[in-house]
Amino acid sequence: MYFNKYPKIQYEGKLSTNPLAFKFYNENEMILGKPMKEHLKFSMAYWHTMTGTGQDPFGGATMERPWDIDGEDEMLNAKKRVEVAFEFMQVMGIEYFCFHDRDIAPEGKTLAESNKNLDIIVDLIEQKMKETGIKLLWGTANAFSHKRYVNGAATSPNADIFAYAAASIKKAMEITKRLNGSGYVFWGGREGYETLLNTDMALEQDNFARLLHMAVDYAKEIGFTGQFYIEPKPKEPTKHQYDYDVATVISFLIKHKLDKHFKLNIETNHATLAMHTVNHELRIAADQGLLGSVDANQGDLLLGWDTDQFPTNVYDTTMVMYEIIRAGGLSTGGLNFDAKPRRASFTVEDMMLAHIAGMDAFAAGLKIAAKLWESQVLENNLKQRYVSYQSGIGKKIVESNVGFKELEAYVMDKKELDPNESGKQEYLEALINQYMIG
Repeated sequence: MYFNKYPKIQYEGKLSTNPLAFKFYNENEMILGKPMKEHLKFSMAYWHTMTGTGQDPFGGATMERPWDIDGEDEMLNAKKRVEVAFEFMQVMGIEYFCFHDRDIAPEGKTLAESNKNLDIIVDLIEQKMKETGIKLLWGTANAFSHKRYVNGAATSPNADIFAYAAASIKKAMEITKRLNGSGYVFWGGREGYETLLNTDMALEQDNFARLLHMAVDYAKEIGFTGQFYIEPKPKEPTKHQYDYDVATVISFLIKHKLDKHFKLNIETNHATLAMHTVNHELRIAADQGLLGSVDANQGDLLLGWDTDQFPTNVYDTTMVMYEIIRAGGLSTGGLNFDAKPRRASFTVEDMMLAHIAGMDAFAAGLKIAAKLWESQVLENNLKQRYVSYQSGIGKKIVESNVGFKELEAYVMDKKELDPNESGKQEYLEALINQYMIG
């Protein structure tokens, strides 16, 4: 229809000058004992790729999307998008996709009508999945765009809105199960507040936890065994988000006894908005056994909002893949391109070029990260820096065999304390450059 005129994008190597070819992503190349595509479970984001328009806070749509015809029946457009989406993924060699309910089917006048629309489109998606072997990485419900969610969904002060959000999530979970989705994501969107002058913060957060417990209970009822994820985001659109960053979300999950049921879907651009590096966020989640999936994008450090750019910074993709390798991989998750071409990159072909750029950046990052991991150079330096905890008083501290009195006696007569180990930050950063360039 629109993409089947193109041959499947092939790997041609780093010297290729063909813009419609991979320079680093060689899907069957063996990395650390398994094919590259198993490390890099790339996923197309239905919302940006199929329904994105290029609109931003200061201007209207720019994207050329010939399958969407203004004024045409919304369901007809939705049906055409299914055909186009699977054409696109086949040409790109992308084996997974993600969606919100409202990405794939238009909202009706009632929830019953919305659900009917979903069922019609899911029938088509299910057939395409069978034909192509493409899989659903995760599904979710859009509980933030409609004006009913102006004050949040699970955290709305209006109980009717809470009920509507819960019902929408119920349906989205059902279709995710039907399509054998590996997981289901909760992105708070507007779960937060603008001012404490009109906010019962404790009630709102407790209600958010209640909704998540309902989801856990319903998953058991319908036999949905996919992984639940929460996606942290610090701001935009709500000034104070309840899911600010990884540490905040983990604290929330533990407090409400949800940590056994949820992992985290971590986005690079959200990490930078929280004033963290993405590898910081990944490490915190991994250390708690809660690293689940990744939204692969990047932000513009000179802009203060969620620009959702395609990832092209190889230093960042190296650090992301190093943390994923260090954590033992993403068991149920993958790398979802929650990213959109720039507003001025508006052609249909730009969709392909943007995905190629992102896939190549992560492939290059994976290869560098794998070499770093195989050498263990970073891990060995880390062990050496903390070697004082392997024996003597340090070992007793780690094993909780001493208290204040014993530690006081140990240091009382010491005249000089030598920090012993240099941090070697510049050396380590140069080492990463060496692996990247060499």
